[in-house]
Amino acid sequence: MRHGKKVNHLGRTNSHRKAMMSNMATSLILHKRITTTLAKAKALRGYVEPILTKSKNDTTHSRRTVFSYLQDKDAVSILFRDIAEKIANRPGGYTRIIKIENRLGDNAEMAMIELVDYNTVYGADSAQTAKKTTRRRGGSAKAKAAPVAQDSAAPAAEAPAELELGETAADEIEIETPASQHEPTEHTPEAPAANEENAEKGE
Repeated sequence: MRHGKKVNHLGRTNSHRKAMMSNMATSLILHKRITTTLAKAKALRGYVEPILTKSKNDTTHSRRTVFSYLQDKDAVSILFRDIAEKIANRPGGYTRIIKIENRLGDNAEMAMIELVDYNTVYGADSAQTAKKTTRRRGGSAKAKAAPVAQDSAAPAAEAPAELELGETAADEIEIETPASQHEPTEHTPEAPAANEENAEKGE
């Protein structure tokens, strides 16, 4: 009976499974991101994260221990030289598993496993949020906000002046329009005067 044994054998013998995990861990260290089935990605996470923790302590014993798992000199040198610096301040959780579409052939659940510190998309978001928090916490933000309020008040003060100019122009137009309306009224009295003269001549 295999009670309490939760290791996923992945349908392989012990030697085949260890070789596959070693190859996948080497590929993850070299390429920083690989695509595989969800079951293999979960098994790889438990296999590679202790190796990444071991790389934080750069000693001869640590290098030999990691090499016994990876069996690749290039991967070991990259792990201790580059990756160890990136993950120095991270207390575990070095990998991220993202589910993707199922495989077309057998509809197997696929996933992408990657090193957290090498994803530029998520790294940029976290950097922007960190900058926003520092700007909000600083007292200089309030000092900067005051001049902006004064500047925004300045156009409001200028706007009534423009309205006043518009009102004066409208008043001038209104003054001119009655003058043009009065011109016919000035000629209207002349018409009866001419009629009176004609009436006198006719008499």
